Amino acid sequence: MAELSRLQVETALKEYVDPYLERDLVSAGSIKDITVDGGKVKVDVVLGFPAKGYHADLTAKLKEKLGALAGAGEVTVNVSSQIVAHAVQKGVEPIKGIKNIIAVASGKGGVGKSTTAVNLALALSAEGASVGILDADIYGPSQPRMLGVHGKPESKDGKTLEPMTSYHLQAMSIGFLVDEETPMIWRGPMVTQALQQLLKDTNWSDLDYLVIDLPPGTGDIQLTLAQQVPVSGAVIVTTPQDIALLDARKGLKMFQKVEVPVLGIVENMSIHICSQCGHEEHIFGQGGGQRMSEQADVDFLGALPLDIRIREETDSGKPTVVAEPESRIAQIYREIARRTAAKLSLQAKNYAAKFPKIVIQNN
Repeated sequence: MAELSRLQVETALKEYVDPYLERDLVSAGSIKDITVDGGKVKVDVVLGFPAKGYHADLTAKLKEKLGALAGAGEVTVNVSSQIVAHAVQKGVEPIKGIKNIIAVASGKGGVGKSTTAVNLALALSAEGASVGILDADIYGPSQPRMLGVHGKPESKDGKTLEPMTSYHLQAMSIGFLVDEETPMIWRGPMVTQALQQLLKDTNWSDLDYLVIDLPPGTGDIQLTLAQQVPVSGAVIVTTPQDIALLDARKGLKMFQKVEVPVLGIVENMSIHICSQCGHEEHIFGQGGGQRMSEQADVDFLGALPLDIRIREETDSGKPTVVAEPESRIAQIYREIARRTAAKLSLQAKNYAAKFPKIVIQNN
C-alpha cells in the first residue's frame, strides 16, 4: 500500500471551504502544521478568529476528510484560535491594550444598533475572545442599562478610568459618569473630546476586540472616529425598510471614503414571527440588507428576527446572548460574531506594536 504523503493531506484539506473565511484553510494560512508518520496524521489548525462554538464541528469535518484518504490510520486534528492586531487607517496610532477596534454604525436611529452591538460583543466573548464595549453615543448612552451596570468607574491613579465589567465585558460609557436622567447639552467639539477621553483614558486590559457602539448618522463623532481612532473594521446595522437602507448606505460610503474597511451588513428586525401562532411576516420588507450588500460588494453577516425577547432581555440588563445562550437568536448572534471576526482576520496585520520607537536625542 502506498505511503500517505503530506501533499495528499494538504490537497484533502484544500477541499474543505471554511464557511466563515469563505476559502480553504490552507490558502487562508490557518494550517500551522502537518505531520505524517506512516498512517498517522496530525494537523494543527490555528484560526485567526474566536470560534469556540465551531471548533468541534470543524475538527469532525476535517477528521472525516482526512480519514477517507487511502492509507490513513489514526487522524488527530487540533483546532485553536489566535487573534492578532490588524491594520488600521494610515497615520493613526494603535491604542494600548486594544488589538482591534470594530465600529458598529447605522445611518439612522431606531434600527437596533446598540442592541446588535452589545450582543455582538457578548457573542465574541462567548466564542473565546477578550472583549470590551465603548458606548460612543454621548447624547443617548444606552449600554449601562443594557449591560445592567450601575455605579461609577474607579480611578486608581487620578488620570485613567478602570472600565466597568459585566458578563466578562470591559465597558465604558458617559452614562457611567452622569445621571441617567441628565441630558447632555453639549456642542460637537465637547462631544468629540469626551469620546477621545473615554477611549484613550480608560485602562483597557488586553482586549482582542473593542466594539464601539456609534451614535446614528454621519456627523462629528463618526468623522472623529474615522480619522483619529484606529479602527480595523466597521459593521453596518440596518432594517429591511427602504428608508433605513438609504441611510445605511450613507454610513457605508462614509467608512469607505475614510478607508475603514466595512466588514459587512447586519439586517435587524428582518422577519416577524408571531409569538401566538408562529406566522412569519416581513413587516419591514424583504431581503433589503442582502441586496444592499450585493450592490455595495460587502458581506452580508446575517439577519435577526423582530422578536420581543430581544427587546425585553436587553432592556432588563441581560442581553439575549447571556440570557438565553442556547436559543436560536443567541446562535445567530454568535454566527454573526464569527463571520465578522473571520472577515477581519483576512485583513493585513498591524505590526506597529512589534517595532521599537526610535527617539533621536542631542547629547
